[in-house]
Amino acid sequence: MLEGIVINSRQHVGLQKVSALAGMLRSSIGPCKKYKFIQDEASGDSVLVCSCFRIIENLEPTCAVGQLVYETVRAHHKGYRTGSGCLLFVAGAWSRAALDCLQRGISVKHILAAMSEGIDICLDVCKKSTVLLKDLAIMEKCTAATGGSKKPTTYASQETADVQDKCLNKSKQRKVKLSRHFCEVKSEILHPDQTELLAVIADSLSHGCENAMKLAVEAARMLLKTNQRHISDPSFDISKVLTCVLPGLPEDCACVVEGCVVLLNDEQATVAHVVKQQPLKVAVITGDLSQTYRHLGFRSLPGEQRVLEDLDLSASNREDEWLEKVVKLLSNLEVNLILTAGLASQKVIQYCCRHQILVVEKVNFSVLRTIAGSTGAVPVSYATQLTEPCVGDDVNIEIWRDLSSYERKSLTAVNISTGRKSGLVTAVVTSCIHGKLQALEDQFWACAYRLHHALKDGALLPGAGGTEVLCVHQLLKQAEHRRVEDSKIGSTANLYRGLVLQLMADGLIDYIMAVMVNTGMFSAANARTFVSKQLQEFHRDEIMAGKFLQLVSESEREDAVFSAVKADEAPAVKIYDNMSVKQEAWRNALDLVFLVLQTDTEIITGTGQKTEESDGAMIIP
Repeated sequence: MLEGIVINSRQHVGLQKVSALAGMLRSSIGPCKKYKFIQDEASGDSVLVCSCFRIIENLEPTCAVGQLVYETVRAHHKGYRTGSGCLLFVAGAWSRAALDCLQRGISVKHILAAMSEGIDICLDVCKKSTVLLKDLAIMEKCTAATGGSKKPTTYASQETADVQDKCLNKSKQRKVKLSRHFCEVKSEILHPDQTELLAVIADSLSHGCENAMKLAVEAARMLLKTNQRHISDPSFDISKVLTCVLPGLPEDCACVVEGCVVLLNDEQATVAHVVKQQPLKVAVITGDLSQTYRHLGFRSLPGEQRVLEDLDLSASNREDEWLEKVVKLLSNLEVNLILTAGLASQKVIQYCCRHQILVVEKVNFSVLRTIAGSTGAVPVSYATQLTEPCVGDDVNIEIWRDLSSYERKSLTAVNISTGRKSGLVTAVVTSCIHGKLQALEDQFWACAYRLHHALKDGALLPGAGGTEVLCVHQLLKQAEHRRVEDSKIGSTANLYRGLVLQLMADGLIDYIMAVMVNTGMFSAANARTFVSKQLQEFHRDEIMAGKFLQLVSESEREDAVFSAVKADEAPAVKIYDNMSVKQEAWRNALDLVFLVLQTDTEIITGTGQKTEESDGAMIIP
């Protein structure tokens, strides 16, 4: 995957590989992400990708560092569904900073200490620059009350200014700790109307994916409406949301539906037509629906994937005997629907269909739990464990959409729902272009998780480079303070700290520049000049009011930066980032750099850290 990248074998190879991987994805961060084709030279298959995570996933890194980078990005993507590009870019930038430090003769021990101090400074900046959702809602109301005029009334202006000042300087209600969860937020946060709150934060977090955010907001509103007993709790339970990808339909057919929408083949659809609109009994199975399946234990391995093998079992009667036993058991229990988290062979599905039993495989565990809880079903690992108390009832199946006219193969979308309001909602993602479906689905999940984490955190950060600029300013300020302090006392022992902090700041500046360049409105030289000028004229209130990178905001694409605001205008800060997502991305990026740095050191990478780069240069085969 790193063919053609020049690697100096006498320097820390791992850090160079992390930097090289990050550099390959440089064009995939910021507002103007472009679709890319990745082709497998061996098979000739190709895939259309857009996000950093999908790119590195399909590149299939084989080297140890590549696999470590992929696992780090995959774990972050699994938990947050957004911010993977930021993580990888910052990891690459800080890897280059560590390499620079090594070449200057700074020891690994001192690099680790100084970079740890640098991340603490960045997290402290995040703590002090958070905007509470409650205050953001008030600011939005004040802006709306003025009718968007450039000269709002005195009362509205004063209230908005007071709230904004409160947002900018709020630090007493937040507590930062050095653990996997950085921030603790008091639970007194939200009282505004939930619909208004969703509208406010959705506009701020859409990052150019307006259509996907509309679906996410609709899903959140539908869940809030269903769970009215928790009306004072604004949380967005992401575990009750699922997606269904429908190929062949135009993108404007995307919608959100209450219930669980799944795709069935022609044979399964025939059974669905027979049992539709009838109260059905359901069995929930957490494993594979097969005779050979064995439970692996209650603590599943991370990254575990199920693989279905088409084996010829015609010579053995064991499978047929098991099938007959299971179908007889299901018939005695009057079960018409089986939901399984695992796989079911085509033979099992067809055999069940002949007995009017519908099998739906690969159902998400959270969906299984929700349906089981609303129907009274008890999930079991094996079909042979089913008894009458384990069977749920009052499940309905409706034919939602027949796709036979859109697809070469016959597909039917059905909606599985319960009469007790299970609270499940399905976002139906559609496109006439098959290759775009995964990207559109990823965009929906990114928007849904942004809403989820925003409501969970109760606060947001200035987005699209705003927080990074604040961190750069503080890192440079601390670096200069270190240099001045050491020069006064005549000490050179801690000079390295100022240098390391400056190099970390340069990495964040590189991130901001990449975002600007990817808008198509700046060259690399113009972006650096613009950022340098802004930092020289830095004033915190101006940055927070939205005066930084005003040109980028005109892009109206993902990660667009703050729009310009004059002194006599109401605040127009529109773009925000998730607090926990950004903090975790930075933390994981530095953890990755530390791990690779220390591993490189243990492996003995060359004759010394000061070796010239030209010595021992090689091309990765």
